[in-house]
Amino acid sequence: MITLNEKLNNNNNKQSFKGITPNLTGVAKAADIFLKSQENLSSTRFIQDTATNWFPKAIFSRSKADFAEMSFLEFIESAIFYFATPILGEKLFRNSIFKNFQPKNLRSTINEQLPKTIKQITENTALNDEVKKRAIATKAGILLACIIVPVAEYTLSFAKNLFTLKTFNKSNFNNIANLNKNQNEKEDKTQQERVEKNSKHQLKKAAIISAAGVALGAGLALTGHKSDYLQNLSKTILEPGKALAKAVKKAGIKSDKLSNILSKFSLDFANNNGKLALSKGQLALTAILGLFGYSKAAEDRGKLDVAEVWTRVPLVVFYTIFGSELFEKGFTKILEKKKAFPDILKKGTDGTFSIPTRAELSKIAENIAKAKNTSAIKELSRLTKEKAFISAVPYLFSLVFMGFTLSAITRLFTQYRYNKQLKDITLNKEFNIYENNKPFIFKDFK
Repeated sequence: MITLNEKLNNNNNKQSFKGITPNLTGVAKAADIFLKSQENLSSTRFIQDTATNWFPKAIFSRSKADFAEMSFLEFIESAIFYFATPILGEKLFRNSIFKNFQPKNLRSTINEQLPKTIKQITENTALNDEVKKRAIATKAGILLACIIVPVAEYTLSFAKNLFTLKTFNKSNFNNIANLNKNQNEKEDKTQQERVEKNSKHQLKKAAIISAAGVALGAGLALTGHKSDYLQNLSKTILEPGKALAKAVKKAGIKSDKLSNILSKFSLDFANNNGKLALSKGQLALTAILGLFGYSKAAEDRGKLDVAEVWTRVPLVVFYTIFGSELFEKGFTKILEKKKAFPDILKKGTDGTFSIPTRAELSKIAENIAKAKNTSAIKELSRLTKEKAFISAVPYLFSLVFMGFTLSAITRLFTQYRYNKQLKDITLNKEFNIYENNKPFIFKDFK
């Protein structure tokens, strides 16, 4: 039987296609474009996810200043998550700087080991001890140098404060969020000076910490193979969870379940086809530091800014680290129970589900068409739409709930708090509740 690829290359029009999109039409073609964006390069995901986060907030922006600082934050934050690790960790530190710290005859071998886990390196019998030690120390050194990433995320909110102050001459969150629709409050020069001073201080501190991280990382990559202490330090930096689990056991807490949970926490890089990529542990650290950066920067601009941060950001951080994966797993289980999409959803012996990539759909479609004596294009069209549905539901949940709904609720709560604050101030003035520092009592109503 003629395969689907042969059919693509030997059709009546004698066209030669790269990929499968030209042969799909209508809904299937749109579904394929969506899948391509989901599985494509960082640049595509950057545009897609930034739009997902930015667009709902843009809809609910409350002023030009609010829109501008939100846009500043979202675009730079997405750039940090999608490009910082590939550019800094992979291209700059791994392939441009740190490889030069190794002997010329070992550089290639050591560099090949860097995307692998500590276990994979130490259990590789083809490597000698020096290569193993140098590889582990270099991995840890690169990770230390990449401290720039979480530090940048923490400091970003202070940079946003400075941007808004310099661009719009505003530091009062009530004015930035346009909470008083009738008249803005008078800007406090003292507050503005505090915002500027603290923002610049945080940016300088971030630069110092980042430079120190690069220097310490370089030192570890150069000398980390020379002592057991530095080797253990390198392993602790990469896999702090295992060190913490050992410390917990030494402290007398003998819980296998706790030790197992702790030992899974790793800051080591993910392996993306032999390239260093952002791992879940790094994502968690960066997102959590971002939360505290948001909160600390908000303190300079008022209580309502802090309250808004703690209403929205913890949910975003939780969803970023755990929620997205939990939702997708739950949705997949529902589909499996209903026996939906059996050609797409495959359950392994370990109970986990595997979903084929977009590129693998072509071969699956060929096999199904051969078994059922149907059209390969027809089967491919069906599989593409099924896979798009599996991907689209979690994506739409993220857009609707984490985007529109959460943005709307957050802003409503902030406006409610502001209105309540104004009402309390008005009541206090009307009844002289705090006159002469006396407490409010019932006779004040007379």
